[in-house]
Amino acid sequence: MRNKFQSQASRYFSSLLESEQRSSFGIAFDIDGVILRGRDPIGGSPQAVRRLYEDSGNLNVPFLFLTNGGGVPESKRANELSEQLGVKILPSQVLQGHSPFKSLLKRYENQLIIAAGKGEPAVVMSEYGFKKVVSIDEYASLFENIDPLSEYKKWTTNQVSDRSVHPMNTAVFPSNRLGMGAFRIALESVFNRVHHNPLEHVSFGKPNPVVFKNAEAMLRQLQVSYRSNNSKESGDSGLQSFKTLYMIGDNPSVDIKGARQAGHPWFSILTRTGVFRGKHNHAEFPADMASRMMELLAWCKLILINMDETTHFPSYL
Repeated sequence: MRNKFQSQASRYFSSLLESEQRSSFGIAFDIDGVILRGRDPIGGSPQAVRRLYEDSGNLNVPFLFLTNGGGVPESKRANELSEQLGVKILPSQVLQGHSPFKSLLKRYENQLIIAAGKGEPAVVMSEYGFKKVVSIDEYASLFENIDPLSEYKKWTTNQVSDRSVHPMNTAVFPSNRLGMGAFRIALESVFNRVHHNPLEHVSFGKPNPVVFKNAEAMLRQLQVSYRSNNSKESGDSGLQSFKTLYMIGDNPSVDIKGARQAGHPWFSILTRTGVFRGKHNHAEFPADMASRMMELLAWCKLILINMDETTHFPSYL
């Protein structure tokens, strides 16, 4: 049955790429639990992503990766994905939880930035152009005895910027884990207990609709690149408005909720290779389409949502 499904999906996908409407949609993929599990590709995800390129290496379909993960520069993450998937991924195709910080450069370029989080947050912020960036360890070293428990434990840092309080996908761990937003809640609780005024904070990352607006803008730029490459042969330099932007994710409370809040032209696809393992569509945050298969090969998922846009999908396949 799976082979028959793959064959039918492949035919739909091939016919779409021959259509003149092929640039009227774009795709945003979550990474962990959709494309990768840990560092390993899920199913046929490398083959699926390659189908979004022409033989020349140019984009056939505008797409990007929209993740709440981070801790490394987008350029480094793009290189890692290129190696894992066997295609050339551009830094502009990687939108991480801290990517919106770039828009804050004009306001905070010369302000002190204390970068906290996993990976290399100080390196990330410096690459964005912020001039005065120190890591949490560097900042703590300026204050003697700031940690009353330092002699009993080694400091480990967590990401301060709130990107999701919801359970993260299992990745290579067998159970769901709390996301970085849990640290924000703990910090907020302690702060509010010892201060009269509540902690003020701004949250970035999915499901914030602003993240999806930024993703749409970036997909538009990728569409411009796509059209410029193809217009050399066709002589057509015009752009089409996106009819549909597909968000493919495994977390209903982050990926699906965010796409639904963002509204048109976003269309949500729920997979079962990560956080969500339910038998039916999610009750609180139902996707526009959910797959019936528990371990659906990634390339089938990607191909399926690229059917002719006149096709009417049932909400549960």
